[in-house]
Amino acid sequence: MSTFGIKILQKGRNKMWSVVIGFSGFLMLVAATYDLLPVGLFILVISLTLISCGIILYAYEAYRDVPEGIKNNHNFFNSLSSRGWLGWLTGMVLTGFYILLYWFPEYLGQGDKSNTGLVAFFDPLSQLLKKQNASQWFVYGVLYTLAILIMGVKFIWKYKHSKYQLIRTLSVIFFQLAFAFLIPEFMLRLNMPYNDFKNMWPLNYYFFDGWHLQEMMQNGNIGWLMLIWGVLMIVVVSPVLTYFFGKRWYCSWVCGCGGLAETAGDPFRHLSDKSIAAWKVERYLIYSVLVFSVVMTAGVLYSFYSGISSIAGVNTASLRSIYGFLIGSAFSGVIGVGFYPLLGSRVWCRFGCPMAAILGIQQKFFSRFRITTNGGQCISCGNCSTYCEMGIDVRAYAQKGQDIVRASCVGCGVCSAVCPRGVLRLENGSIDIFDRGKKGRNFSQ
Repeated sequence: MSTFGIKILQKGRNKMWSVVIGFSGFLMLVAATYDLLPVGLFILVISLTLISCGIILYAYEAYRDVPEGIKNNHNFFNSLSSRGWLGWLTGMVLTGFYILLYWFPEYLGQGDKSNTGLVAFFDPLSQLLKKQNASQWFVYGVLYTLAILIMGVKFIWKYKHSKYQLIRTLSVIFFQLAFAFLIPEFMLRLNMPYNDFKNMWPLNYYFFDGWHLQEMMQNGNIGWLMLIWGVLMIVVVSPVLTYFFGKRWYCSWVCGCGGLAETAGDPFRHLSDKSIAAWKVERYLIYSVLVFSVVMTAGVLYSFYSGISSIAGVNTASLRSIYGFLIGSAFSGVIGVGFYPLLGSRVWCRFGCPMAAILGIQQKFFSRFRITTNGGQCISCGNCSTYCEMGIDVRAYAQKGQDIVRASCVGCGVCSAVCPRGVLRLENGSIDIFDRGKKGRNFSQ
């Protein structure tokens, strides 16, 4: 056998062992769900370490000793990433997990006085961090953060030739680990209210709920800081940063939903629907959710300050419950993540996130950010359009040499990274915003 053949064989064996290692850790979690493992911090760490090592070793084997440049080989032939049986199985497992998480946490082991099963398996780590037993949301937070961490490492290896992708991935890892997980857990340990300082309304749809407002106002300086910072994020920080950098500052650098989509969801980004029909659905759906969010929040605030529970015969608490069920749980969680292997990685961001809708409006008409194109260099390979997770036909812009100014663009930069001719550039140029807005409206697709 040739040296090349021996290397291929060895790589295949190493990948197989990495799958065995990672799957062993996953089976430990499954066993814990059925109380088949003793509860202890050591055994939990072993389980999570096996999963992490398995995925990282697999990624290492996949991308080591290969030339620089993004490798998307076999994406359309792999069962997992091309809606094959493995993709459907993964989708069903993810969807089932989210259904249990939101509506049937008792099957995960969540108890009123003490936990069992999977939730109890995480009790030692929860006690270590915040001196409280775990909840289903603590389990979710650990697994969510771990997914971004280890798949982030895989993403960095894959896109190692792109400095923009390296820094952006480190950013989403940092904000998820520090702001979304560790700081809120330590705040609970210090008997402070739980708060993710980067999560803002309307993505954080409970921010203006009566119970949340009271909780913040009754917790002294830290509570008022949370309230004032939350309002400043909406009216000052977000518009200013979007003006300078586009919506990418949040959707691709800070947001946890975007972080999971960019890392764990990367193998599925090419599955996004690029059709005109999908674009029309996107426009109507995302702005409908935004209107729903604004109306729901206005009703909740009205009831909080007036003490009147209904407006025009509509109970505001019921409206809030409907929003939480349909949008906060079913759309953003079950469909948004559970359907990664079937509909692509940005289903929630593209079709449902009201935060993305607001940032998109600002980006389209009042932001300096755009993607410039050099049409003379475009060879129409279509890589940019294929791997745009937001379903934008980037190639159409490149062929015309037209700047890309789209409300839906999250500025992930993968279209530029996969371009073999360097046609696309992400820029924050000093241009006339008004003229740019008119150009964007004239080129609706």
